[in-house]
Formats: sequence, structure tokens, C-alpha cells
Amino acid sequence: MSSDPVRTSRNKHRRAVVIGGGLAGMLAAGVLREYAEEVTVVERDVLPEGPLSRRSLPQAHHAHLLWSGGARAMESLLPGTTDRWLAAGARRIPLPTGLVSMSAQGWFRRFPEMQFLIACSRDLLDWVVRDEVLASPRVTVLRRTELLGLEGGAGRVHGVRARGEEAGERVLPADLVVDAGGRGSRAPEWLRALGVGEVREEKVDSGLAYASRIFRAPAGSEEYPVVNVQADAREPRPGCTATIVPIEGGRWLVTLSGTRGGQPTNAADEFEDFARSVRHPVVAELISRAEPLTDVVVSRSTVNRRRFYEKLGDWPEGFVAVGDSVATYNPVYGHGMSVAAQGVVALRRALALHGMGSPGLARRVQRSLAGPVGTAWDLATGQDILYPGAIGKDPGAGAKVLRHYVDRLMLTATGRPLVAKALFD
Repeated sequence: MSSDPVRTSRNKHRRAVVIGGGLAGMLAAGVLREYAEEVTVVERDVLPEGPLSRRSLPQAHHAHLLWSGGARAMESLLPGTTDRWLAAGARRIPLPTGLVSMSAQGWFRRFPEMQFLIACSRDLLDWVVRDEVLASPRVTVLRRTELLGLEGGAGRVHGVRARGEEAGERVLPADLVVDAGGRGSRAPEWLRALGVGEVREEKVDSGLAYASRIFRAPAGSEEYPVVNVQADAREPRPGCTATIVPIEGGRWLVTLSGTRGGQPTNAADEFEDFARSVRHPVVAELISRAEPLTDVVVSRSTVNRRRFYEKLGDWPEGFVAVGDSVATYNPVYGHGMSVAAQGVVALRRALALHGMGSPGLARRVQRSLAGPVGTAWDLATGQDILYPGAIGKDPGAGAKVLRHYVDRLMLTATGRPLVAKALFD
């Protein structure tokens, strides 16, 4: 935390509230502690003391790939985070060197490193960030606390109303409120209650379901690559995938997925058979010799949903939404964590340039983070709308042009290193 006396003076009496103690919320709190004397995180769960699962994050059971763009963004927000992940058992896997992946257009060659990913459990990713941020005396977490609404009016948000198990209902005043409440955020209705206009929302649902199971990694597989067989959205059948991610503790996290009409189940005796049914059986062959350590966990919270906050003409001062509160994506593309981190980078940039109390700060941040959100949205929905039974608005001519471009790029990248580098970049 900065000890700059000029910044400390500017921070005097500044208060911030963060809604949600997940990854995006903790990244936001880590930024806000530099600009406010008090940062309060309102969290409905009890946050675990170590790299353990949270009830409100069922998707943590499934494979999470933190691409280098997201890892670098988090490193810029919390320097030293990457080293702490690696020290706790995560692996830095070079791309595409450490990737055995069959794309819709064919197998990627394992060229020398162009980018990288961080491979570990989602619980470990979250815990390292949470542990670093909560070490600051400026950050306080209100656990088992429900967010009831925003305080203020259509022009400015002044704080939040919350209800905790012990403290009851109370108002938490704030110069800035950051909504990182995730998929369950009720921000549109909170804003509506203040007199702010209706928020436009779009959804694309491919009907995707995930099934995951953890296996003991075979002896000698410490440097094993990520193994992935992707679906081909152009084929007139459900899109099914299979992925092995090496995670901490000498384990493999194996995640299967299937869209509507081809979804995996939680039946342990069907897990390997499903893996064998995808476009290549390599994942099934590998796990057929591995010892399962857990039951199969299934999740169906995979709808792409975007709220176009940046389009509102009457966005209030003092309120910003980030991460899954703004947009969620089919997890198969691995966008969510990276886009959330880039959104918090936009928040930090605006705070550094203008300060917490500057007019127009919230609108400026909301419009800035629409860039990475929009790119990820177009890429995800442009593919998902193609699967049989997909529900949602046709993405339009622009998205179709982008989809054809990406298809050509993917095909060329399977054999040409310079194009592969452009793709991974």
C-alpha cells in the first residue's frame, strides 16, 4: 500500500464499498485501498481461510484457465501475485508449447512459447488474491451479509443498504460503490429503484453443461501439458469437449462439456465414455489409467449474458459494475477472469488520472471496460449461437464477419508460427 503523503492526504475520509468478495471484488478492493481509507467488502458467504471452495461459486469445481493477458493484468494490480500462485503449487504453462489441443480446425503445433497460462484450481487462484488484499488494514469484509439496495438517487449513489446476521440492517456510506456481485447481481433493479433508466440485456444460451472430476496425476507427469479437445460449432450436432488441466497437489482436473442434446451427466460410470465420444478420444485414453479422487460434479450455469450499462444515458456518479456483474460468458472460452481483471485495470487507470471524487468517473470507467467485455462477448456468442437448439439473438453481420475471420485465423494458426503468435496474442 502506498505511503505517499500526497496520496494519503487526498484519501482522507474517502470510503468505498465493494459488493462481492470473489476474484473481481478482491481485485477491486486491492485497487481501492490505495484511494480510500476504508474499503468494505459486502459478502454473503463466509470466505474460507485457505484455497477451499465457496458455496456461491459452484463453477470453481470446473477447469479454469487464466490466460497470460489476465495474469498480467492481475500482476499489475497486485505485484507478486504470479510468484505466490507458483509457490502455492500452480504451474506456468507456456503456450502453445505446453498445450495439446485439437481446435475446430485441427491440432495446434507445439511451437516455442508465445504466451502462457496459469494452471491450478480456481480455489487457489482466488485464495492467493484474497490473502494479499485482506492483509491490508484498510480492507474489511462483512461476511454473511446481504446487499439490499443502493442509497442515493438517479444522479449519484451515496452508499448501500445491507443486512447482516449480527449487525442487522444498516446503511454503509461510500464515495464509490463497485458491484462485483457476479452472475447473481441485482444491479439493474437497484438502479431502477433509484430512478435510473432500464438496462438493456442480451442472452445467448447454448444449453451447455459441465461435468468435472479430479484424478490423481500419474507418476512422472509433473510437467504434463494441458490437453484439450474442442468442439466444432459448424458441425450440425451438440458441441462436446474434454479437457485435462494439471493442478496443484499432483492432480488432474478433468472437465467435460456438452451443449443442448449432448450434455454430460453426474454418473461416474458414464464419465470416461463421454470423454471417448468427443472428436478425439485422447482425454479418455489418459484418464482410463488414472485414479479418480472425487465424484463427478455437474454445473449448468453457462449462459452468455451481457448488460449494456455503458449505453445508459443517465449513469449515476459513485457506482461502477465490473466482472460477471456486467457480462458472463460460456466458460469454455476462458474469458471471464481475464476480462474481469482488465475491467479493474480500467478502474485503477481512471482513479489514478482523476481521483475518486472526480465528476464523470463512474461513467468513464463503465465505458472503458466495455471494450474488453465486447470483444469477449462477440467471440463467445458468435460461436455459441451456432449450436443446435441455441437460444438467443442472432449476433448480426458484424459478428458473422468476425466469426469467419477467426475461423480462418484458427486454421492458419495450426501450421504457421507467426499466425499462431498473433492468435495467442
